[in-house]
Amino acid sequence: MRFKRELDLYLQFIKLEKGLSNNSIVSYENDLTRYLKYLLEEKKLMDLSGVTLQHIESFLDFLIDHELLSASSLARNISSIRGFHEFAVVEGFSSANPAELIELPKKAKKLPEILNPQEVISMLDTPDTSKPSGIRDKAILECLYGTGMRVSELTDLEMDRLYFEIGFIRVIGKGNKERLVPVGEIAQESLEHYIEHVRPVFFKPKNADKARNKVFLNQRGGALTRMSVWNIVQKAAKEADIKKNVYPHIFRHSFATHLLEGGADLRAVQEMLGHSSILTTEIYTHVDRSLLHQVHKEFHPRA
Repeated sequence: MRFKRELDLYLQFIKLEKGLSNNSIVSYENDLTRYLKYLLEEKKLMDLSGVTLQHIESFLDFLIDHELLSASSLARNISSIRGFHEFAVVEGFSSANPAELIELPKKAKKLPEILNPQEVISMLDTPDTSKPSGIRDKAILECLYGTGMRVSELTDLEMDRLYFEIGFIRVIGKGNKERLVPVGEIAQESLEHYIEHVRPVFFKPKNADKARNKVFLNQRGGALTRMSVWNIVQKAAKEADIKKNVYPHIFRHSFATHLLEGGADLRAVQEMLGHSSILTTEIYTHVDRSLLHQVHKEFHPRA
Protein backbone atom coordinates (compact mmCIF):
# COMPACT_ATOMS: atom_id res chain seq x y z
CA MET A 1 0.00 0.00 0.00
CA ARG A 2 1.12 3.55 -0.73
CA PHE A 3 2.18 5.35 2.51
CA LYS A 4 3.12 1.98 4.07
CA ARG A 5 6.63 3.16 4.99
CA GLU A 6 5.33 6.30 6.70
CA LEU A 7 2.68 4.29 8.57
CA ASP A 8 5.15 1.62 9.71
CA LEU A 9 7.55 4.27 11.03
CA TYR A 10 4.75 6.00 12.91
CA LEU A 11 3.55 2.75 14.50
CA GLN A 12 7.11 2.02 15.55
CA PHE A 13 7.33 5.51 17.03
CA ILE A 14 4.18 5.24 19.15
CA LYS A 15 5.24 1.80 20.35
CA LEU A 16 8.82 2.63 21.28
CA GLU A 17 8.61 6.29 22.29
CA LYS A 18 5.01 6.71 23.38
CA GLY A 19 4.78 3.34 25.07
CA LEU A 20 1.26 2.58 23.89
CA SER A 21 -0.24 -0.86 24.49
CA ASN A 22 -0.50 -3.41 21.71
CA ASN A 23 -4.29 -2.98 21.63
CA SER A 24 -3.93 0.78 21.20
CA ILE A 25 -1.37 0.33 18.44
CA VAL A 26 -3.68 -2.06 16.58
CA SER A 27 -6.51 0.48 16.87
CA TYR A 28 -4.28 3.26 15.54
CA GLU A 29 -3.10 1.03 12.71
CA ASN A 30 -6.68 0.18 11.70
CA ASP A 31 -7.77 3.83 11.88
CA LEU A 32 -4.84 5.09 9.83
CA THR A 33 -4.98 2.29 7.28
CA ARG A 34 -8.60 3.19 6.55
CA TYR A 35 -7.72 6.90 6.43
CA LEU A 36 -4.75 6.46 4.08
CA LYS A 37 -6.74 4.12 1.86
CA TYR A 38 -9.43 6.81 1.61
CA LEU A 39 -6.83 9.44 0.63
CA LEU A 40 -5.37 7.12 -1.97
CA GLU A 41 -8.53 5.66 -3.51
CA GLU A 42 -11.07 8.44 -3.07
CA LYS A 43 -8.87 11.55 -3.27
CA LYS A 44 -6.12 10.11 -5.52
CA LEU A 45 -3.41 11.55 -3.28
CA MET A 46 0.07 10.11 -3.64
CA ASP A 47 1.98 12.36 -1.21
CA LEU A 48 1.25 13.40 2.37
CA SER A 49 2.30 16.96 1.55
CA GLY A 50 -0.81 17.24 -0.62
CA VAL A 51 -3.25 16.51 2.21
CA THR A 52 -5.42 19.48 3.23
CA LEU A 53 -7.86 20.20 6.03
CA GLN A 54 -10.69 19.71 3.53
CA HIS A 55 -9.48 16.18 2.75
CA ILE A 56 -9.51 15.31 6.44
CA GLU A 57 -12.95 16.83 6.99
CA SER A 58 -14.22 14.87 4.01
CA PHE A 59 -12.89 11.66 5.56
CA LEU A 60 -14.50 12.50 8.91
CA ASP A 61 -17.80 13.12 7.13
CA PHE A 62 -17.39 9.65 5.64
CA LEU A 63 -16.84 8.19 9.12
CA ILE A 64 -19.78 10.02 10.66
CA ASP A 65 -22.06 8.55 8.04
CA HIS A 66 -21.14 5.10 9.34
CA GLU A 67 -24.20 3.97 11.25
CA LEU A 68 -22.41 2.55 14.29
CA LEU A 69 -19.85 5.31 14.79
CA SER A 70 -19.56 6.48 18.39
CA ALA A 71 -18.17 9.75 19.69
CA SER A 72 -15.28 7.86 21.30
CA SER A 73 -14.30 6.13 18.03
CA LEU A 74 -14.54 9.45 16.17
CA ALA A 75 -12.26 11.03 18.80
CA ARG A 76 -9.78 8.19 18.45
CA ASN A 77 -9.72 8.55 14.67
CA ILE A 78 -9.09 12.28 14.94
CA SER A 79 -6.34 11.68 17.50
CA SER A 80 -4.74 9.08 15.21
CA ILE A 81 -4.80 11.43 12.23
CA ARG A 82 -3.47 14.42 14.17
CA GLY A 83 -0.62 12.42 15.67
CA PHE A 84 0.30 10.87 12.34
CA HIS A 85 0.47 14.22 10.54
CA GLU A 86 2.45 15.75 13.41
CA PHE A 87 4.93 12.89 13.08
CA ALA A 88 5.03 13.38 9.29
CA VAL A 89 6.09 17.02 9.76
CA VAL A 90 8.86 16.08 12.22
CA GLU A 91 10.14 13.37 9.89
CA GLY A 92 10.01 15.61 6.84
CA PHE A 93 7.25 13.76 4.98
CA SER A 94 5.15 16.93 5.01
CA SER A 95 5.75 20.62 5.63
CA ALA A 96 2.63 21.29 7.70
CA ASN A 97 0.05 19.47 9.84
CA PRO A 98 -3.37 19.93 8.16
CA ALA A 99 -5.10 18.17 11.07
CA GLU A 100 -4.03 20.56 13.83
CA LEU A 101 -7.26 22.60 13.57
CA ILE A 102 -9.56 19.57 13.92
CA GLU A 103 -11.15 19.60 17.36
CA LEU A 104 -11.67 16.44 19.37
CA PRO A 105 -15.28 15.75 20.41
CA LYS A 106 -15.86 15.06 24.07
CA LYS A 107 -15.68 11.39 24.89
CA ALA A 108 -18.81 9.84 26.27
CA LYS A 109 -19.95 6.61 27.79
CA LYS A 110 -21.51 3.79 25.82
CA LEU A 111 -23.97 5.01 23.24
CA PRO A 112 -27.65 4.72 24.06
CA GLU A 113 -29.74 3.04 21.44
CA ILE A 114 -32.62 5.53 21.46
CA LEU A 115 -33.93 8.76 22.90
CA ASN A 116 -37.27 8.74 24.66
CA PRO A 117 -39.97 11.03 23.22
CA GLN A 118 -39.47 13.74 25.84
CA GLU A 119 -35.73 13.87 25.15
CA VAL A 120 -36.43 14.22 21.45
CA ILE A 121 -38.89 17.06 22.06
CA SER A 122 -36.39 18.80 24.33
CA MET A 123 -33.77 18.70 21.59
CA LEU A 124 -36.19 19.87 18.91
CA ASP A 125 -37.03 22.91 21.03
CA THR A 126 -33.42 24.06 21.57
CA PRO A 127 -32.60 25.98 18.34
CA ASP A 128 -32.95 29.76 18.64
CA THR A 129 -35.48 30.41 15.88
CA SER A 130 -34.98 34.16 16.17
CA LYS A 131 -31.79 33.55 14.18
CA PRO A 132 -31.60 32.23 10.59
CA SER A 133 -29.20 29.45 11.60
CA GLY A 134 -31.59 28.41 14.37
CA ILE A 135 -34.47 28.14 11.91
CA ARG A 136 -32.31 25.93 9.71
CA ASP A 137 -31.12 23.81 12.63
CA LYS A 138 -34.67 23.24 13.83
CA ALA A 139 -35.69 22.14 10.34
CA ILE A 140 -32.77 19.70 10.30
CA LEU A 141 -33.63 18.18 13.68
CA GLU A 142 -37.33 17.96 12.84
CA CYS A 143 -36.48 16.33 9.51
CA LEU A 144 -34.13 13.76 11.06
CA TYR A 145 -36.73 12.67 13.59
CA GLY A 146 -39.81 13.19 11.41
CA THR A 147 -38.55 11.07 8.52
CA GLY A 148 -35.93 8.71 9.96
CA MET A 149 -33.49 9.71 7.23
CA ARG A 150 -29.81 8.92 7.46
CA VAL A 151 -27.60 11.99 7.86
CA SER A 152 -26.10 11.44 4.40
CA GLU A 153 -29.60 11.32 2.92
CA LEU A 154 -30.41 14.61 4.62
CA THR A 155 -27.28 16.43 3.42
CA ASP A 156 -27.87 15.11 -0.11
CA LEU A 157 -31.55 16.15 -0.11
CA GLU A 158 -32.47 18.34 -3.07
CA MET A 159 -35.29 20.80 -3.60
CA ASP A 160 -36.99 18.86 -6.37
CA ARG A 161 -37.43 15.87 -4.05
CA LEU A 162 -39.83 17.70 -1.75
CA TYR A 163 -43.47 16.84 -2.45
CA PHE A 164 -45.10 18.96 0.21
CA GLU A 165 -48.44 18.97 -1.59
CA ILE A 166 -48.80 15.28 -0.71
CA GLY A 167 -46.66 15.31 2.45
CA PHE A 168 -43.76 13.18 1.18
CA ILE A 169 -40.02 13.48 0.56
CA ARG A 170 -38.22 11.42 -2.08
CA VAL A 171 -35.08 10.06 -0.45
CA ILE A 172 -32.08 8.63 -2.28
CA GLY A 173 -30.66 5.94 0.00
CA LYS A 174 -27.83 3.45 -0.08
CA GLY A 175 -27.09 2.06 -3.50
CA ASN A 176 -29.03 4.97 -5.06
CA LYS A 177 -32.29 3.30 -4.05
CA GLU A 178 -35.21 5.71 -3.97
CA ARG A 179 -38.08 5.72 -1.52
CA LEU A 180 -40.93 8.03 -0.59
CA VAL A 181 -41.08 8.94 3.10
CA PRO A 182 -43.92 10.78 4.87
CA VAL A 183 -42.54 14.02 6.26
CA GLY A 184 -45.18 14.82 8.91
CA GLU A 185 -46.92 18.15 9.49
CA ILE A 186 -44.54 19.61 12.08
CA ALA A 187 -41.38 18.70 10.18
CA GLN A 188 -42.91 19.99 6.95
CA GLU A 189 -43.83 23.30 8.57
CA SER A 190 -40.24 23.72 9.82
CA LEU A 191 -38.85 22.87 6.39
CA GLU A 192 -41.20 25.23 4.58
CA HIS A 193 -40.37 28.04 7.01
CA TYR A 194 -36.63 27.50 6.51
CA ILE A 195 -36.95 27.27 2.71
CA GLU A 196 -39.05 30.42 2.47
CA HIS A 197 -37.22 32.67 4.91
CA VAL A 198 -33.66 31.41 5.41
CA ARG A 199 -32.43 29.40 2.46
CA PRO A 200 -32.64 32.40 0.06
CA VAL A 201 -30.50 34.38 2.52
CA PHE A 202 -27.86 31.63 2.75
CA PHE A 203 -27.79 30.94 -0.99
CA LYS A 204 -24.78 32.45 -2.78
CA PRO A 205 -24.65 32.56 -6.61
CA LYS A 206 -20.90 31.85 -6.61
CA ASN A 207 -21.60 28.46 -5.01
CA ALA A 208 -24.52 27.73 -7.31
CA ASP A 209 -22.83 24.90 -9.19
CA LYS A 210 -22.34 22.79 -6.07
CA ALA A 211 -25.24 23.89 -3.90
CA ARG A 212 -27.96 25.29 -6.19
CA ASN A 213 -30.43 22.49 -5.60
CA LYS A 214 -29.40 21.36 -2.09
CA VAL A 215 -32.03 21.92 0.59
CA PHE A 216 -29.70 22.54 3.51
CA LEU A 217 -26.99 25.20 3.12
CA ASN A 218 -24.39 26.67 5.41
CA GLN A 219 -24.16 30.42 5.92
CA ARG A 220 -21.53 30.69 3.16
CA GLY A 221 -23.95 29.22 0.65
CA GLY A 222 -22.32 25.81 0.43
CA ALA A 223 -24.02 22.47 0.91
CA LEU A 224 -24.16 21.45 4.56
CA THR A 225 -21.78 18.60 5.46
CA ARG A 226 -22.35 15.59 7.68
CA MET A 227 -19.83 17.01 10.13
CA SER A 228 -21.95 20.17 10.40
CA VAL A 229 -25.06 18.11 11.14
CA TRP A 230 -23.09 16.20 13.78
CA ASN A 231 -22.19 19.50 15.44
CA ILE A 232 -25.79 20.77 15.27
CA VAL A 233 -27.05 17.60 16.97
CA GLN A 234 -24.32 17.75 19.61
CA LYS A 235 -25.19 21.37 20.39
CA ALA A 236 -28.89 20.58 20.72
CA ALA A 237 -28.19 17.68 23.06
CA LYS A 238 -25.99 19.86 25.24
CA GLU A 239 -28.54 22.67 25.42
CA ALA A 240 -31.30 20.17 26.21
CA ASP A 241 -29.09 18.85 29.02
CA ILE A 242 -29.30 15.28 27.76
CA LYS A 243 -26.68 13.13 29.46
CA LYS A 244 -26.82 10.33 26.91
CA ASN A 245 -24.34 10.28 24.06
CA VAL A 246 -26.34 11.70 21.18
CA TYR A 247 -25.41 11.50 17.50
CA PRO A 248 -27.40 12.07 14.27
CA HIS A 249 -28.22 8.41 13.64
CA ILE A 250 -29.91 8.09 17.02
CA PHE A 251 -32.85 10.05 15.57
CA ARG A 252 -33.30 7.25 13.03
CA HIS A 253 -33.22 4.62 15.78
CA SER A 254 -35.70 6.64 17.82
CA PHE A 255 -37.98 7.25 14.82
CA ALA A 256 -38.29 3.52 14.16
CA THR A 257 -38.66 2.50 17.79
CA HIS A 258 -41.32 5.10 18.59
CA LEU A 259 -43.33 4.06 15.53
CA LEU A 260 -43.26 0.41 16.57
CA GLU A 261 -44.07 1.27 20.19
CA GLY A 262 -47.09 3.14 18.88
CA GLY A 263 -48.30 0.08 17.00
CA ALA A 264 -46.95 0.70 13.49
CA ASP A 265 -46.69 -2.24 11.11
CA LEU A 266 -43.16 -3.61 10.82
CA ARG A 267 -43.23 -3.67 7.02
CA ALA A 268 -44.39 -0.05 6.89
CA VAL A 269 -41.43 0.93 9.07
CA GLN A 270 -39.15 -1.13 6.83
CA GLU A 271 -40.40 0.83 3.82
CA MET A 272 -39.86 4.18 5.52
CA LEU A 273 -36.33 3.28 6.61
CA GLY A 274 -35.43 1.89 3.20
CA HIS A 275 -34.23 -1.46 4.52
CA SER A 276 -33.91 -4.08 1.79
CA SER A 277 -34.52 -6.84 4.33
CA ILE A 278 -37.12 -6.88 7.07
CA LEU A 279 -34.55 -8.64 9.25
CA THR A 280 -32.69 -5.36 9.51
CA THR A 281 -35.85 -3.59 10.67
CA GLU A 282 -36.61 -6.28 13.24
CA ILE A 283 -33.77 -5.01 15.42
CA TYR A 284 -36.16 -2.28 16.54
CA THR A 285 -38.66 -4.85 17.80
CA HIS A 286 -35.86 -6.13 20.05
CA VAL A 287 -35.33 -2.57 21.30
CA ASP A 288 -39.03 -2.39 22.03
CA ARG A 289 -38.96 -5.70 23.91
CA SER A 290 -35.97 -4.59 25.95
CA LEU A 291 -37.95 -1.55 27.06
CA LEU A 292 -40.79 -3.83 28.14
CA HIS A 293 -38.34 -5.92 30.17
CA GLN A 294 -37.01 -2.75 31.77
CA VAL A 295 -40.50 -1.60 32.78
CA HIS A 296 -41.37 -5.07 34.06
CA LYS A 297 -38.19 -5.27 36.12
CA GLU A 298 -38.70 -1.81 37.58
CA PHE A 299 -42.35 -2.05 38.52
CA HIS A 300 -43.27 -5.72 39.04
CA PRO A 301 -42.87 -6.84 42.67
CA ARG A 302 -41.50 -10.27 41.73
CA ALA A 303 -39.39 -9.28 38.72
